[in-house]
Amino acid sequence: MDVLFGNLDAYARGIRTTIGLTLLAFAIAFVLGVLLASFRVSPVPPLRAVGFAYVFVIRNTPLPVHLFFAFFALPKVGITFSPFTCAVIGLGGYTAAFIAETIRSGFNAVAAGQAEAARAIGLTFPQVLGIVVLPQALRSVVQPVGTLFIALTKNSSVAYTISVVEITGVSNTLGNDLADYPGAFLGAAAAYLILTLPSGWLVGVIERKVRVKR
Repeated sequence: MDVLFGNLDAYARGIRTTIGLTLLAFAIAFVLGVLLASFRVSPVPPLRAVGFAYVFVIRNTPLPVHLFFAFFALPKVGITFSPFTCAVIGLGGYTAAFIAETIRSGFNAVAAGQAEAARAIGLTFPQVLGIVVLPQALRSVVQPVGTLFIALTKNSSVAYTISVVEITGVSNTLGNDLADYPGAFLGAAAAYLILTLPSGWLVGVIERKVRVKR
């Protein structure tokens, strides 16, 4: 623990970077995930095909591939971002596929009669989805979406592979400089716990507040 307590400022910088990375990536993932879930249940076949293809491809390829694509491949076609931005794009796009399937399961949990009643009074598909189905679906998937947020926090460690100095990057540098990798990564474990334990508690609070009482 000497490495941790002797380098609190370095770990604090890593934690701030991890928080920023996680929040921005989750914002992208959530918005894109809702859109993809809507595509998956759309009455328009091309939209369903796009949603299915995206989810199928992303869920069956490893996370580092997406980060490496954003960092190494996009500059080949003239699109260049900072390592941090590439990490946000890669993590957000990857997590979106999992959020899409989670929200789609929430759609399926809403009683079919709700949508039928909404269509009966003349609402269009986007209105049915946005006004009637989506709010109820989100209330039923708080816990699994929260779990994905926590997983994203830990998955952000992969950003170290494209030179983003977050918690894992800080730990690797300290381990190399101090020749104490066990101590450095013990500090990393403590830092991730500082982030994930309160997140898990907050998700539980939100779930209890919004869940549908039966």
